[in-house]
Amino acid sequence: MDRRTFMFGAGAVSVALASRSAFADAANTPRVLLLVELKGGNDGMNTLIPYADPKYRELRPGIGLARDRVLQLDEKVGLHHKLEPLMESWKAKDFAIIQGVGYPYPNRSHFRSIEIWDTASASSQTLSEGWVAQAFKGTTLPRGAGVDSIVIDTNALPVTGPELRTIVMQDAENFLRAAQGMKDPAGRSDDGNPALRHLLGVRHEVNAAAAGLREKLRNGASPAFAYQDPGFGRQLDLATRILMAKVPVVAIKVSLNGFDTHANQVPTQERLLGILAADLANLRRNLMAADLWKNVAVLTYSEFGRRAKQNASGGTDHGTAAPHFVMGGRVKGGLHGLYPSLADLQDGDLRYSVDFRTVFSTMAQGCWGVRNDFGVRQPHRLDLLSA
Repeated sequence: MDRRTFMFGAGAVSVALASRSAFADAANTPRVLLLVELKGGNDGMNTLIPYADPKYRELRPGIGLARDRVLQLDEKVGLHHKLEPLMESWKAKDFAIIQGVGYPYPNRSHFRSIEIWDTASASSQTLSEGWVAQAFKGTTLPRGAGVDSIVIDTNALPVTGPELRTIVMQDAENFLRAAQGMKDPAGRSDDGNPALRHLLGVRHEVNAAAAGLREKLRNGASPAFAYQDPGFGRQLDLATRILMAKVPVVAIKVSLNGFDTHANQVPTQERLLGILAADLANLRRNLMAADLWKNVAVLTYSEFGRRAKQNASGGTDHGTAAPHFVMGGRVKGGLHGLYPSLADLQDGDLRYSVDFRTVFSTMAQGCWGVRNDFGVRQPHRLDLLSA
């Protein structure tokens, strides 16, 4: 009985709490990591486009982007034109792109591959704890509002584990109403039962966490710039309100769904990348206006990239390596890692050049000052974050 998950309201919120040590030094405030999951497997080759490589046109004669629709970053690669709202961040050098992110012996199952990413496991391992929770083993965190991480979508695995107390909520108003109604049962005795005593203690902590977060959100300011998308934008709006309320969390997670583009990929990905770029640009504006951009690091990830060659349905099938984005006021912008060679494919897939666990270990040390190599045999850090 180390951890319990409680559901309140009509699926409005769940709170997972675990026993953990108290915070030792209130001056050591961690940088908040905002995880953005691109669900379905985003096509990296049409996100960061190797426009100067003739192999790109050979592999994608029907779905490859024309050169005049590519936002050139250097003499070799450029961004999909729908990502234009992020160019302000690129020019300000607080937008980094990590090229060729993947892992050895890749798995092309949605369920299994996202599990590998979320738990920072090897492809042959099955782990139950998320990578963020693993990073905090043996460390201390601030109690604050009684919560360490907040998930604003349905997948909480990255922050699942006995080191973190996590609130999962998809709707702020439902959460606030549910939290208002949560009360400890008056006069409830444990009757000398250790298991019941533990449950009552956890329930009390759940109520305290919900009440603390409720107060901070209720009294907090609203974002200066409105988000555009009713789904993804709503998640970022809530994330912004949490950040502006200065809830002392180490991680917040959101997601954007729909990237499994087996057919008719061009319009689908255009729409999704447009949503991603517009609302991440608004996130940046909101956090800069609140003087919080330097305290946040945004990291995108997806369970895999897509095959290098287009399929017969005008789409792409499950692949391997892909680029991922890092944004924030203390991010060292630019291209990091090497773009995989289109002339040296592995079973029709791009070979990864950066192990995703290296990205996670870099973020863990840069955001929270904790070291965990997540089983990488020859660990190193990417030069992504300034002090």
